[in-house]
Formats: sequence, C-alpha cells, structure tokens
Amino acid sequence: MTLQALSLVVHSIRAPWGQQRGCSGANQAMSSGKGQCNIAFFPSGWIRGARGLTAWFFWGWVISASCFCLFPFPALAQDLNPQQVQEAIDRAVHYLKVHQRRNGAWPAFLRWDTTPLVALALLNAGVPPEDESLARALNYLRSKRYERTYLVSLQTMVFCHATPQRDLNLIRRNAAWLAAHQITKGPKSGTWSYPPGSGDKSNTQFAMLALWEAERTLQRFGIPSPVSRHVWRRARLFWQRTQNPDGSWGYLTNEPGTGSMTCAGIASLIIAADRLGSGAARVEGQQVQCCGRYEPDVHIQRGLRWLARNFTVHANPNSPGGRWWLYYLYGLERVGRLTAHRKIGQHDWYREGAAVLIQNQDRLSGFWRGVGPEGNHRIVSTALALLFLTKGRRPVLVAKLRYGTPNAHLWNSHPNDVGNLTRYVELRWGRDLTWEVYDMNQATAADYLQAPVLFLSGRGMLSLSQEQVEQLRAYLDRGGFLFAEACCDRPGEFDDAFRLLMERVFPEPELQLRRLSPDHEVWFMEEKVGPEYAGHLWGVNVGCRTAVIYCDTDLSCYWELSRWGRERKLPQQVQQRVQSALSLGLNVVAYATGRKLKYKDMIPRLKLQTARSQAVQRAMLVIPKLRHPGSWNAAPGALLSLQRYLKQELGLIVPTDQRTVSLTDQELFGYHMLFMHGRRAFQFTQEEREALRKYLQNGGFILADAVCASEEFAQSFRREMALLFPGKKLQRIPPDHKLFTPAYGGFDLRVVRRRELSKPNPSQPVGVQEHVRQVPPELEGLELEPGRYCVIFSPLDLSCALESQGVVPCRGYVREDAARLAINIVLYSLQE
Repeated sequence: MTLQALSLVVHSIRAPWGQQRGCSGANQAMSSGKGQCNIAFFPSGWIRGARGLTAWFFWGWVISASCFCLFPFPALAQDLNPQQVQEAIDRAVHYLKVHQRRNGAWPAFLRWDTTPLVALALLNAGVPPEDESLARALNYLRSKRYERTYLVSLQTMVFCHATPQRDLNLIRRNAAWLAAHQITKGPKSGTWSYPPGSGDKSNTQFAMLALWEAERTLQRFGIPSPVSRHVWRRARLFWQRTQNPDGSWGYLTNEPGTGSMTCAGIASLIIAADRLGSGAARVEGQQVQCCGRYEPDVHIQRGLRWLARNFTVHANPNSPGGRWWLYYLYGLERVGRLTAHRKIGQHDWYREGAAVLIQNQDRLSGFWRGVGPEGNHRIVSTALALLFLTKGRRPVLVAKLRYGTPNAHLWNSHPNDVGNLTRYVELRWGRDLTWEVYDMNQATAADYLQAPVLFLSGRGMLSLSQEQVEQLRAYLDRGGFLFAEACCDRPGEFDDAFRLLMERVFPEPELQLRRLSPDHEVWFMEEKVGPEYAGHLWGVNVGCRTAVIYCDTDLSCYWELSRWGRERKLPQQVQQRVQSALSLGLNVVAYATGRKLKYKDMIPRLKLQTARSQAVQRAMLVIPKLRHPGSWNAAPGALLSLQRYLKQELGLIVPTDQRTVSLTDQELFGYHMLFMHGRRAFQFTQEEREALRKYLQNGGFILADAVCASEEFAQSFRREMALLFPGKKLQRIPPDHKLFTPAYGGFDLRVVRRRELSKPNPSQPVGVQEHVRQVPPELEGLELEPGRYCVIFSPLDLSCALESQGVVPCRGYVREDAARLAINIVLYSLQE
C-alpha cells in the first residue's frame, strides 16, 4: 500500500464519535489553491477494536500525510532511478541485436568494422558469450585478422572479456602485434597510429587498454607476456611530455586540450603505472620493504584538476561543437573508475552522465545519437553510451578512506592495494567490481553508505574531528563495515591512535575492540588464511555481527605486491604471505557483504534528517526503539534499515535517525507502535510494567524479536508478557492469518525463507555454509481482545537480517523476508 493509497482511505473513514474531522487551520489554505485537505470519516468497525491511542494515531497520521502538501518545504533532488537505468540498457541491447547482420557483424562506420565495439558493449551489459547474438559475433571476430590499431585493440578486449581461455592464442597474437606496431623513434615515440599515418593519442589509448587487458589475462593463465617493459615506458613518457601547461591533452601535440583526450591521458598514465609496478612496496632479496615513500603522479593530478574545472556530461569539453560527446563519456567512465573517484570535482560523474543519457535515448527504438561524426552512426553512438552506463555502474566493493591534510599521504602508503584486492575478488567471484576513495574531510554517512566496506590504512598519528567520528558511527549503525590496518607502524603510533578512535566511535563498554577468536568466519570464509596473521586480528562486535575488523600488521603492502611488475617472480616465502593477505581480504569482504553487492544506481543517496515543517513532522511515521535492560540496542542498524524499507516499499515519510523511548518517558503515549529487540535476559520494574500495561490497553502496539534467536531474551519477553496480563500469553499466530497475506497492503508471506547456518571445522578451507529452508512464518502474538494482536513477537531473528548486508551467523529469516514481515506487521498495526 503506497502513501497515496493510504491517503485515499481517509475519504471513506468516519470518526468513531460520529463527527466529521478536517485538517485544523487548513481550510483557509485550500481557498488559496495551494493544496487540498481531505475530510476523514471513520466507519464503525473499520478499525477492529480501534480506540484510544491506535485510532488517534492512525487517523491523525493519515490526515497529515494527505495534507502535508499545504505547507512549503524544500523539494529533495530526485535520485537516479535504477529501473530507468536498467530499462535504458535493455532497450539499447535490443536495438543493437536487431541490427546485427546474419554473418554476426554490424554495419561499418566510415569503412571501419564496428563489430568489436558493439560486442564489447554487449558483454559489459551482461549479455553472456553463449547468447546467440554474441556467439555469432565471436565466431565472426575469430575469423578476422585485423591490421588496424582500433580494431585489433577492441577485438583483444572482447576476447579477454568473453572467452579468455578459449582465445588465449588470439589474445597473445594481438598483444604481440600491438607491441610491434608501437612507434619507437622521433617525437611520436610511445604512440600508435592507425596505421598508416603518424601516431595520435586516440589510437594510443586504445592500444594501451588492449595491452593492459591482454597482460592481465595472460598473467592469469600463467602465459608470459610478449610485451616488454620498454613499450610501457615509452608510452608513459609520451603522455607525460605532451601534457599541456593547463593539465589537458589534445588530439595532437600542442593542440588545445579536450575532455576526451584528457581522459585518455589520465587513464593511460594510470595503466602504465600499473604495468610498470610503481608503488611503495618492494622486494629486496628475500625481504619485503613495505615502507617506501609513494609520490602521486603530478601529471594525473593536473589532468584531474583540468577535468574538474571543465566538467560537463552534456558535451565533450573544449571540443568544437562538443564533438565526440559519447566517445568522451566512455573515457570519463574510465577515468572515474581507474582513479577510484566517485566525483570529479563536485560532480558525481556516473549519476549525472546516466541521467543525461536516459533523457536523450530514443525511447521507442533504444538508440542514441552522438555529436559530430559519431552522431551519423547510431550503432557506434549506442555502443559508446552503453559502455558508459554499464561499466560505470559496477558495484563498489570497498572505499578507501583519505584523511589528514591534502599533502599527507599516510592514508595511502600503497596506492595499488585496494585495486589489487578488488581484482582478486573479481576473479574469485566472477563479476566486475570497482573501488573508490572517500575523503573523510568532506564525506558524510550518506556518502559512506554508497560502499559496503570502508578501508582505513595508516602509519603514524590518526586524528579525527568529533564530526568525522559521528559520521563514521552513523555509517556503522546503518549496517556499514570498517576494515582497518596498521601499515608500516613500527613505533605503534597508528595502533594506539586507532584503539582510541574505536573508544570514541563506540563509547559503550560492551562495544570494545577485542581479539578475534580462531573460529571467526574471516579465518576460513572462502579461503583458508595462513598462520601469518594469527593473533593479529581484532574486532568490534555490534549485536549480531562484527562491524569492525582491524589488523595490527601489514596487509596493504602485500596486496600491492600481488601485481608485482611483469617480469620478476616473488620468492616463495613472500608469495605465501601475499596469498594469505589476499585470502584474508577476500574473506573479510565476503563476510561483510555476503557477496550481495548492488550496482551504483541501486544504492539510494540517504537524505539525512534536517529541520522540517510541521506538516512533514505530522506526516512522518515514527516508530521508536524501546530502551530496556536486555541489550536493547543489540542490532543498532535494524530499525534504521526497517525505516528505509518502509520508505522504499510504501513511500512513507520516516525519520533517517533512530528515535528511542523508555517505558517511563512521558512521550511513550505519543507513539502508536514500539520496536523492541534484545539478546540478553531482562526484567522490567513494577513501574515499567504498569506503564506498558496502560500503553497496550490504550491501543499501543509492540513489534519485538529475539536478536540472533536468543533464547534467554525470548524467555524473558514471554515471562514479562505473562506478568503484564495474567491469564493471557503469547501464542503462535496461525500461518493462514491475514497478517501473512496482502490484505493490509503488504506481501504474501505464507511461505518464507528461513536461514540455518552450519559452521565448519576451522581447519577446513571452506567457510560458513548457509542453508535456506522454505517454511511458514513463526510469529507469536498476544490478544487483549479477540481478533486483535497488540504484541507480535518473533523468537527467530529479524533484526540481524535487517541490519546486516553480509553473513548473519544465527537462525532467522533472510533479509528480504525479514523486511517484508516487518512491513506487514507495521501495516497491520496501523489498520487493526
């Protein structure tokens, strides 16, 4: 049931005292034409047994929800709609497929074969290689031996993405061709031409992209690369010496810079640095030197500053007439992804670019039309737009935290660390991922929530403001996860500072940093971790999950070494340490996310609570969490998550913070419903029992669950309910009750998915096994009058599932069904 549907209900509702009720003071506003106020009537018997608190709250809440438009308040910026993004992708895929020729090719563009470009776009859109259309395209491409840089490069990237093992020989052949055709002398040394012709930056960036993909693929299968380091050195020197004084690059040397060529320069320098093994970690003999100094490439930084100053997604910056707009967007996506920047300057490049593309797509046919030469070929334009939409939306695995002054690099001792870990996870999980960097001096909890895991690395002192601490806590309370390490921390300064930081983030005595036990899931979640890290992991357990994991010795150093240069092999002892570090990183992100990662556009930008008008406050559905002595906040993010689901699924106006109340607070009777959970045994005082009895007798409602299926909490809760109402007790709600059907505007939950976990022997390399059974829901209810529950209790876990994105090591419902059960219960409480 949507907010609009709920507001329609008021037209047919009659007050139980038989009088018409309107929005007080609103009739004058109606005459001005600023809005409409619905008159409400409660029909007798519509709310079964409705009286007192529940009837008052529901009537007042629905009326205010339908009338809040009378009062002006700032409109919220509309977020990117993931359904629109997916529909745009689907339309584009369909358009490209229907224009494929029988031989598997697509129509040429200026006598150039477009097939490899289109095939690459379809692959990135999720079309599998065995798809009939792509299978024909791959067979066609295998039959072609191109002699042009663009075509050889795109063909190579297709093979690397689609069927790398089958096409290894073709990948190596193409890599050798590209290496042999690099210009090695003169002012164009380090470039590629079409050929024929002189070298240019566009051909050069495509050749470098292809060689990068080829080398990573060949390395994955243990095949030596045919590309020497001199190829990469020459290319890097070319881009460095041809950068314009303002930080841009032009198509030819000394030409004014454009957005597309500046993107090419930035991405090419990042690729060259990756292939040449630049970074702070190095191996000397059998020893690893982790603590070298890393200096960022000034050419990349200057290029990014130019791009930020000239940023737009509506045209190719500084190009006459905005020509090659979609070609530029494809390059912009690459820069954003390779630099791990969610924003270029102050611009969220993906959300802004995707919004413009969705707006400009031909909705009927699914194509895009570019600007300039690309605009004359819809297939090329559509393929380029599709590459931006699909590659740019890749799920974020980890966000690395930047802190300190702009010139301090203590947070980034190993710049390739998280990127290399992400690549390792991509190969293990078989899906494309990305990572980002967030600046703690600017980021809020809303920014942090765009990433499921934050990574904090440091050496030396760590000093955060109170505001930064509060934003971090807000992120963790909303289900976020912090992964931290002390890097090169020989004096122990960072270790001391991090422990103090955790005391500030979690002042509660029970939320302390403790050494992880040997049977914790991160030791064997997906791969067995070697003995190198035994005793070095610490964690903060927040309710039913570990929300912080801290390693007091080097991890990032070994992640950086995992992509060592291109010619030198690591000593066996070092390689074992590298593998242990990668396995530990893999296990931690698997634990934190449960492998359930969302595309960028599917993660809404949280609107943090700000001052609101009285109308919005009246329209807001507030469900406070009940404070009690039984570990009342065992899952801090559970209620926040439920509120987000209520907004997402029903369109309700809810707080973005957590409200709490105790049974002795006067405002208790201002709420129609309480949320209660816990993990420990407890008992109420006599004063608290009297207040709760009065609250329930006057129409109040409680939704409660035993966190992680805690039996001691369940026993305490059942005992307290029996003491409140002698002669009545909690009883199993029949599986065919209307509560479990869409009768109140919710979901059909007569069968739900329940989670059962088995933890293997830690000596085994395979981790936690989750077994899901389909069963009827198991809820208990307390009736004060026949047919109306005033208390609904789940002895199985709801809260941990609501709170956690990752593994939930306890019995209960899967996250989606836990949320739907809670939504059904909220709707029931409002209508019964």
